[in-house]
Amino acid sequence: MSDLAMDWGTLIPLWFFLKENRLKSKVLILTPARGIPLEQNHEFGKCLAEVSEKSRKRVALVASSDQAHAHRKDGPYGFDSRAKEYDKRVIEAIEGGKLSALMRLDTRLVDAAKPDSLWQMTILAGALSVVPMLGELVSYQVPTYYGMLCAGFTKSS
Repeated sequence: MSDLAMDWGTLIPLWFFLKENRLKSKVLILTPARGIPLEQNHEFGKCLAEVSEKSRKRVALVASSDQAHAHRKDGPYGFDSRAKEYDKRVIEAIEGGKLSALMRLDTRLVDAAKPDSLWQMTILAGALSVVPMLGELVSYQVPTYYGMLCAGFTKSS
C-alpha cells in the first residue's frame, strides 16, 4: 500500500460521478504498478467484477488515465509516430468490443508510445470478461502531447 496524493486522473472522474450527481459513495482508489504483468491486472479485474456482481450493489469501475504521451516533439517525452498507432489500437479495441486484445500489444509499441492507460484498461478488460458490456467511444483528442479518450461501457442484456 502506498500513500499518494489524488491526481487529476482521480479528482476529475470523482467530480463528475459524485459531486455533480450529489452522490455519497464509498470510493476505492488504486493505481496499478507497471511492473505487474498485464495478465495479473486482468485477473484482478475479473475478481473485482465477481465480487461486485455477488454484492448486488451498484458499482462503477473507472479506468482513468491518459493515452500515448509521445504525440509532440515539444512534449516532455518527445515525438514517436507509434503514439498515434497505440491510440488507434485502443480505439479499435473499444469499438470492436475486444479490450482484452490490448494485452497482446507489442511491448516496443507500448514503450515508444509512453501511455499511462494500458494497466488500467487491462483491469477493465478483466472486469468485462465477467460482466459483458458494450463499449462506446465518446471522445478522442490530442490536445497537446498526449491522447485523451473517453469511453462508456453499458452492461449487455
